[in-house]
Amino acid sequence: MKEEALTKEALGAFANKHRQSFEELLKTYVEIPTISNDPTKKPYIRDLAKIASDTILEFGGQPSTIDTGDAGNPIVCGQWGDDPALPTVTVYNHLDVQPASKETEPWETEPFTFTVKGDKYFGRGTTDDKGPALSALFGIKAAREAGVPVNLRVLWEFEEEIGSPNFEKGIKENRDALKTDSVIVSDTIWIARGKPAAPAGLRGLQGFLFTLETGTTDQHSGVCGGAARNPIAELMQLVAECFDARTGKVKIPGFYEDVVAPTKKELEDFKKSGFTVAGFKKDHLFKSLRTNDPLDLMKRIWAQPTFEIHGVVGGYTGPGLKTVIPPRAEVKVSCRLVPNQDPEKICKAIEKFVKSKNPDVKVQRANRLGPYKGLTTGPLADAVRRSMKFAFGKEPVFVREGGSIGAVITMEQVLEAPVLFLGLSLPEHGYHAPNENYDWEQASGGIVAFARYFAEVARLGKAAPAAPAPKKAAKAKPAAAGKAKAAPATKAKAKPAPVVKAKAAPPAKKAPAKKR
Repeated sequence: MKEEALTKEALGAFANKHRQSFEELLKTYVEIPTISNDPTKKPYIRDLAKIASDTILEFGGQPSTIDTGDAGNPIVCGQWGDDPALPTVTVYNHLDVQPASKETEPWETEPFTFTVKGDKYFGRGTTDDKGPALSALFGIKAAREAGVPVNLRVLWEFEEEIGSPNFEKGIKENRDALKTDSVIVSDTIWIARGKPAAPAGLRGLQGFLFTLETGTTDQHSGVCGGAARNPIAELMQLVAECFDARTGKVKIPGFYEDVVAPTKKELEDFKKSGFTVAGFKKDHLFKSLRTNDPLDLMKRIWAQPTFEIHGVVGGYTGPGLKTVIPPRAEVKVSCRLVPNQDPEKICKAIEKFVKSKNPDVKVQRANRLGPYKGLTTGPLADAVRRSMKFAFGKEPVFVREGGSIGAVITMEQVLEAPVLFLGLSLPEHGYHAPNENYDWEQASGGIVAFARYFAEVARLGKAAPAAPAPKKAAKAKPAAAGKAKAAPATKAKAKPAPVVKAKAAPPAKKAPAKKR
């Protein structure tokens, strides 16, 4: 291992040397609209999967693809080294993205046109999660050139934004080929710029669609008003009975039954995290919040379950007023769940409650992701601490994260490996929001941090502890849901591995995408 190539100065110089290549590659990836909840975008997903495989090959790796069939999207894998005497690290990212439109959302630039403004990169997927994926990839390149004695892998998913419906089956059927000693995920958010964070846990997700149909067509409110049932109004009443919209308190019996309050240590970590209410409001463009107490706010977004309304469908939504009574309405709902809550138990409680309040309302289950409690101690967690401090000058705080990543539990259980996090995104980057962006400070720091992390794991050696026997977690039951040239990169002699076939998971009804 060339220690002189792993100093902060040397790795910073490496990142700057490859900045143009990084930006060219990110442009290629961002300008392919890999929207996983839109079936019409499957050709674009296949295009980027092919380009991603070519990228791995150009970076000296051996690519392979897990084909999940017509119902699913491919999983792209990359491998650098296969020495059984060395530790193996797998980096997980996803390359699918949320929908985006300048016509319906306040984007200042075209979401699928890569736009550079100074050190910032704008476009859908720049921070969630194509930019961090490429930071990790260049970190792999730096580690390989420095001769770091470790086997490296990448696992790039194209269904994370829809709950990973085919990921578990694809991974299970290729368990041996994907064997690893540990997994590092780069798909999480810091407290703020200059305040690194690593998740001590992730909230889970359970989605629902509430629908009510009381007629066949719109009817005149003057002729029928007072006699006709109004499905929008009835669903609004139901929602108000489910939770208090002003406080967020859920009224459904048993909803909080299994919630475990944060420990004193966790609360102390929350307080030391550097989180501020003013910063939270600024980063997320809020005008007001349910609370302005910092600790209460942190507990709400990291450690407590939620009941949220994402959309109402029905009635007239055009300009002005149209006095009709609609025949049908739908409410899109989800619950964020915390560790120890069982999504199936929550489903049954909500279905029972809805039936008791309005038996005509149909409840359709949508995306499901189990909550996750992460590692915060041990050699690998310490390696994350040292690597982030090395790259960014400050150790990360280990706090819970409010978002959900379905693949995490799957990888821990199927690959029987510990899962850790080295996120690079900031609240101001705008996960899922208009004007999503990434920046060179985080990108280059990420390259340095990943290269350092691989060196840290190499020093631990093959004897690095394996994950404890994974606890049984609620199984995820998610609903299913152009051409571009690859940027130039370093030539490699490795040959592509064959495509690995995997049977597709049975399709389910389309549900709203999740996230973070």
